[in-house]
Amino acid sequence: MAAIEHPMQALAAYLPDGSFEAVVTYIHHYKVHLTVTKKRQSILGDYRHTAIGKNHRISINGNLNKYEFLITLLHELAHLLTFEKYGNRVESHGKEWKQFYSSLLADFLQQNFFPEDISKALYKTINNPAATANGETELLKVLRNYNVVKKEGYSIVEDITAGNLFETEKGKIFRKGAKRRKRYECLEIATGKFYSFSAIAEVKIVTL
Repeated sequence: MAAIEHPMQALAAYLPDGSFEAVVTYIHHYKVHLTVTKKRQSILGDYRHTAIGKNHRISINGNLNKYEFLITLLHELAHLLTFEKYGNRVESHGKEWKQFYSSLLADFLQQNFFPEDISKALYKTINNPAATANGETELLKVLRNYNVVKKEGYSIVEDITAGNLFETEKGKIFRKGAKRRKRYECLEIATGKFYSFSAIAEVKIVTL
């Protein structure tokens, strides 16, 4: 999917029912240049602050389900609000960003745009938001249940039994190892080297 700069009405197709007007209020007020882009491996969304002659710019991966799309957009809007108030004087995911992100989540939760299980996970996130999606393992596991396309034979790393094999998108085979804080240390079979995997990384199960 190529990057697409969407007219505002087309944006509704990417959002949960009823949330369009609430989102567009922010987009219009802060003159956000919003782009829906193809899948990116390392990020779900991105924010670039305004400069002379340019608007705020936000890009969101277009392959996300509607709830994950909205949550990612709120994450990036929190960066915008932080920049509007503090410029570059604070850390990108510091306490100021967390306050704005928590406030946005609370506002959208009160408007009942999310199913009960996602809402429950988001209320936990509000207390101390993570800087990246990979830091929200419980939330992302719930969100995966709402993916339209289900990949047969795939699983997230956390759900694979320790010692079992899995294959990445690049065709490399790994054996799942021990958990180190929030990530798993896994052995690449071909090289004998260890690599760190996110708990929610989606991989193909290898059966012998």
